[in-house]
Amino acid sequence: MSVNNWLNKTVLLTGATGLLGSWMTKELINRDANIVALIRDQVPRSMLYQEGSLGKITSVSGNLEDFYLIERTLNEYEVETVFHLAAQTIVPIANNNPLSTFDSNIKGTWTLLEACRRNRKVKKIIVASSDKAYGDQTVLPYTEEMPLQGRNPYDVSKSCADLIAQMYHHHYGIQICVTRCGNLFGGGDLNFNRIVPGTIRSIYYGERPVIRSDGKYLRDYFYVRDAVNAYIGLAEKMDESNIPGQAFNFGHDAPMTVLEIANEILSLMNRSDLQPVILNQASGEIREQYLSSKKARQLLG
Repeated sequence: MSVNNWLNKTVLLTGATGLLGSWMTKELINRDANIVALIRDQVPRSMLYQEGSLGKITSVSGNLEDFYLIERTLNEYEVETVFHLAAQTIVPIANNNPLSTFDSNIKGTWTLLEACRRNRKVKKIIVASSDKAYGDQTVLPYTEEMPLQGRNPYDVSKSCADLIAQMYHHHYGIQICVTRCGNLFGGGDLNFNRIVPGTIRSIYYGERPVIRSDGKYLRDYFYVRDAVNAYIGLAEKMDESNIPGQAFNFGHDAPMTVLEIANEILSLMNRSDLQPVILNQASGEIREQYLSSKKARQLLG
């Protein structure tokens, strides 16, 4: 009989109404964990609400930047493991409104980690960074030893949060790992300005999908349920002494252009007649980004 590593373990999940957070919640419920979710906004269309997960967890209402709320939550519910997934994740929103993105992504991270530092029960923390934290590099794919050099607002917010997480491990000895994923996709994604759900919705309504860029931007696309398995697997591996303090790239190692993704979806939905509208208006974004997940395969299996 296999051991359930999550039975009755108390987990704090930030960003539980998001794409990854909803699927993480569902999986941790299946593994009999006690889940405490920090929820800023009520999002009725989120999978967290739609599939009834909210009725099976403890929800705390408030902002990630509220230090005393975070400290109270960690203490009151005796949290052992933290998955920090909350962030403002949309690049155009970050370009238009950098301050709110910095509040969520940078201040929110240091607030959470400082509260964890002061709490003796928290044993493991996983902080969601991004492939965007690497910024523009002359050599691809990204590997974990490359410098973090974001230049655009979203990229900078993830570089900063990533470095702050590493600092809390190296200076204070907190058991932290950092994840850097490609572009997540999968069921329950409500951000329709992302290429996958946006293209699907356009085709569903019989409309030509719209591509903001020239269609040649190259990205990794990472299925959300694979991401859930990667996060949970990483958390379980953090009991090994060589894992805490490390960053891991997670992706499929199969980059595609935006136009390739759109055309693949058109083919799968049998609507190749709806040729994409290419606006060629993207700015403040890196043209080519993709990851090597070799380290994760070697150390995490």
